[in-house]
Amino acid sequence: MHRKKEETKDTIMRRLLLTFFAVFAISTAFAQIEKEWKSLEAPLNFYLVNDMGRNGYYDQKPIAELMGKMAETIDIEFVVAAGDVHHFEGVRSTQDPLWMTNYELIYSHPDLMLPWYAVCGNHEYRGNTQAVIDYSKVSARWNVPSLYYSFVKEEDGTTIRVVMIDTAPLLSKYRKDTEKYPDACKQDYKAQLKWLDETLSNAKEDWVIVVGHHPIYADTDKSESERTDMQNQVDKILRAHKNVDMYLCGHIHNFQHINVKGSNIDYVVNSSASLSRDVKPVEGTKFCSNATGYSLITVSPKALCLHMIDKEGKVLYTVKREK
Repeated sequence: MHRKKEETKDTIMRRLLLTFFAVFAISTAFAQIEKEWKSLEAPLNFYLVNDMGRNGYYDQKPIAELMGKMAETIDIEFVVAAGDVHHFEGVRSTQDPLWMTNYELIYSHPDLMLPWYAVCGNHEYRGNTQAVIDYSKVSARWNVPSLYYSFVKEEDGTTIRVVMIDTAPLLSKYRKDTEKYPDACKQDYKAQLKWLDETLSNAKEDWVIVVGHHPIYADTDKSESERTDMQNQVDKILRAHKNVDMYLCGHIHNFQHINVKGSNIDYVVNSSASLSRDVKPVEGTKFCSNATGYSLITVSPKALCLHMIDKEGKVLYTVKREK
């Protein structure tokens, strides 16, 4: 009986030691990650997220928590949401419960109580797109003044213009499907393209990025017309202006960085912050990954960097532009 008690004490002690070393190892590894994160910090830092509205399921909740943890280390100024905050049928009103289950209760970390600038994705267009604008009157951190708009941020004398475009109405497939996407045909897409051209003509900031939901170039099984419409409607304007540094989008649920012959723009697909899809290289691909995650964008006088972050907090790849 005495020996059994001793064995039990030994077993408990071994378990305690194993637990201690496991916690120590995790703590040490996380400290190293935090150190790597800190090395990325610039005078101005913000997040790019999209395709995350899954009511907290899949990787949405862990990634939201990771974004909060990173924001404890890096001074994040704001968040850009490139569409599909809500799957699958958008929202019906500003009181739709999806605002809670897709957004408020998920991105609840104190360091994510920041300005969020969003545009609609194709899933928002299945619902009430006006509610996406009107929610700005409900939530202090939700900043969507209209379906397309731009804003400027400045830090330590460095300026960046973020041009937010509303891509669903620019694609003929959405305008024609009036039953599934009732709001798409109501938008004057030609007026938006004129606005985009004028906005870029007047942009004098150090850095200029354009953000939309749909890609211009990407590996995807989506209909080819989506990309050709974006190339004919949007890329034509972007290339005409020599000040556009990056075009950022979502929709495809994976990470992609593409350079195209004849264009000086970095075309970036940001992965889903909840559920990803497979991807393969195409012409012009510099990097691609099927990891879920988000991007950290850092801005300094000499460099604009987009760091692709996976759900473990690791930097998979960096798109860097220098002056």
